[in-house]
Amino acid sequence: MNVMPAPPAAALAGDSNAYIQYKRDDRNYLTQLFGAQLPGIRTGFFNVHMSKGMTVQPHWHPNASEMVFVIGGELMTSVFDPFAQRLLAYRLCPGQVCLFPRGWFHWIVALSEEAHFLTVFDVPTPDIVYGSDFLKAIPPEVMSQAYGVDPGLYTQAVAPIRESAILGPPSGRHGTGTQGGGGAAQVKQPGSGKKGAASGSPQNVMHLHACPFSS
Repeated sequence: MNVMPAPPAAALAGDSNAYIQYKRDDRNYLTQLFGAQLPGIRTGFFNVHMSKGMTVQPHWHPNASEMVFVIGGELMTSVFDPFAQRLLAYRLCPGQVCLFPRGWFHWIVALSEEAHFLTVFDVPTPDIVYGSDFLKAIPPEVMSQAYGVDPGLYTQAVAPIRESAILGPPSGRHGTGTQGGGGAAQVKQPGSGKKGAASGSPQNVMHLHACPFSS
């Protein structure tokens, strides 16, 4: 006897454009589709738009691996391999991907005037630990005791970090490559999106192939 499958308990379609996770300005913003927006989803994702020089700040995911898929423009992705103790960097063009294993520290820089990409996770909703939060939370005296860093210099170095802005540099700083906008919005953890309308130099940058529009 054949048993018909039960009808789905949740919607089978969703619109990532309807859920804004973070917006800096009209050229730099993230929308999302995670478990909170589409309960049946198993691979939540961010839909990211960035302008040249903007950076997805260094961070890691304690519970998820991540795949970056480039739709338009050109990116540099960087990820720290904690086992080999080396920094890996990949220059990506449309149609190309990069993987960030769970718990590995990584960041993304837009190299072209405009870049559009997806970051797809292997869980419905990833956890995120932002590098900005980590840096702000370390007392200067701990940096001095652990690494010999001058407390005053450390305080000065992290002073521009005033919020958990997922896209950097901070507003008003040199090198943003943005137009208009200005103030950054408060960043939220995935799943809480509002419904609405390279530091370090890796020794080797891996090119999958030459981007036809590279300058």
